[in-house]
Amino acid sequence: MTAEDWADAALAALGEGGLAAVAVEPIATRLGTTKGSFYWHFANRDALVEAEADPERRLRGLFAYATAAAADDPLEVSLLATAADSRVAAVLRRVTERRIGYLAGLFAELGFPEAEARRRGLLAYTAYLGHAQLGHAVPQNLPGPADRDRYLDSVLDALLHRAHTGAHRTGTEAE
Repeated sequence: MTAEDWADAALAALGEGGLAAVAVEPIATRLGTTKGSFYWHFANRDALVEAEADPERRLRGLFAYATAAAADDPLEVSLLATAADSRVAAVLRRVTERRIGYLAGLFAELGFPEAEARRRGLLAYTAYLGHAQLGHAVPQNLPGPADRDRYLDSVLDALLHRAHTGAHRTGTEAE
């Protein structure tokens, strides 16, 4: 295991359960290794958490992990399809708000104003959901394995791009 493997696994745990989920023993189990491997690369848990301090790295890692996981597990798409059920709707509302809030927090850490960070968090989440839906409904419309990472990078590059003026175009402005 490399330090990068540990950092990637910590990022996945963070995305699944927040900071509390970044714990050495469960991550070692996830990686199929021992805690000794962890201590070869990091002095302690705080050092691992610090390795995840870059919000852009966390965003990119989370997006890669979540889209790959969604491709293998139709649960997300199935839950969305049953959103009319009040029991499912309540859970989806809470999970969706938490996920968008987390993404918005990453954009805020990257320096976007609060409202813009929220908008980009929502856009990132809808991009993920669209990707997951297409991955199950018409996977041939998505890039293949050789182009997947480059495609996801381009999606995130667009989400991270800052307009030169900071003003939103309305379509009626002069070119």
